[in-house]
Amino acid sequence: MEKKVTKIGVLTSGGDAPGMNAAIRAVVRTGIYHGLEIFGIMRGYQGMMEDDIFRMDSRSVANIIQRGGTILKTARCMDFYEPEGRKKAYENLKRRGINGLVVIGGDGSFRGAQKFSQEYDIPCVGLAGTIDKDIHGTDFTIGFDTAVNTAVEAIDKVRDTMDAHDRIFIIEVMGRDAGYIALHSGIATGAENILIPERKTNINDIVNSLLEKERRKKLVNLIVVAEGDEFGGATEVEKVLKDKLPNAEIRVCILGHIQRGGSPSCLDRVIASRMGFHAVECLLEGRHNVFVGILNNKMHYIPLADAVKNKGKISDEWVRIVKILAS
Repeated sequence: MEKKVTKIGVLTSGGDAPGMNAAIRAVVRTGIYHGLEIFGIMRGYQGMMEDDIFRMDSRSVANIIQRGGTILKTARCMDFYEPEGRKKAYENLKRRGINGLVVIGGDGSFRGAQKFSQEYDIPCVGLAGTIDKDIHGTDFTIGFDTAVNTAVEAIDKVRDTMDAHDRIFIIEVMGRDAGYIALHSGIATGAENILIPERKTNINDIVNSLLEKERRKKLVNLIVVAEGDEFGGATEVEKVLKDKLPNAEIRVCILGHIQRGGSPSCLDRVIASRMGFHAVECLLEGRHNVFVGILNNKMHYIPLADAVKNKGKISDEWVRIVKILAS
């Protein structure tokens, strides 16, 4: 590894998340403050391989903190998993003298950064940018707060029509491998059942609980399901419930990519700014192959290896809360 970082490249990779622009802004302006040259890399690892790289200054990130998405664009790049792709990306960085890299993304982006940092003399620091909150070792990820509030707002509106028609609504939210959006939005909207990938779904228990509520004349019921639940998404749950509850009015609503968009919340802007600031400080201190996380409101540098190997666990306490409050 080179001893002193003088030129930093910043990229966003994988799924976009509200707050990524705030993180880019923080990296650029903190780097400039320290006298570093900052380069934006378009479309993540794909742009790094294709040499789609440009110099950034303070004005490059003006008026973006409130914008969703990412001004650097993003992509999923399978070629970067191959040695030839990483070699091409390295040569493009070296040609410009870039000797530090900030990667804003999720689990897959961190895997790429870890591999790249191990193979070449370019230190990488990750920022957890993912609405799913599926990065182990941090209490917050950039984009989660905005996404879950978007889901809550949409579910609240759906509940109005549920109440008007005495219906069962199954609402599918994002979360391929992690159920945090479903868990948080479900609790916040009073869901009777929450289905998440971390817990095995017993569909018979759900049917029995709905039958019991039907006997009590509680006809309005909300089920929030993460898209990655092992039983299947909302449409699969609907098929079973319609078969088991022929008299019930059941509707499905899939929120989809609306959860990725929109102006980032105050919390996402603040944590993205803090993380971006500390990413540059981290590189200047000579650290590498880590990501910046927040634990108990303090910044921590967690090895990328820990993030990609370990998965967060949802405790029994959360499940108990859901069960008691939905009764």
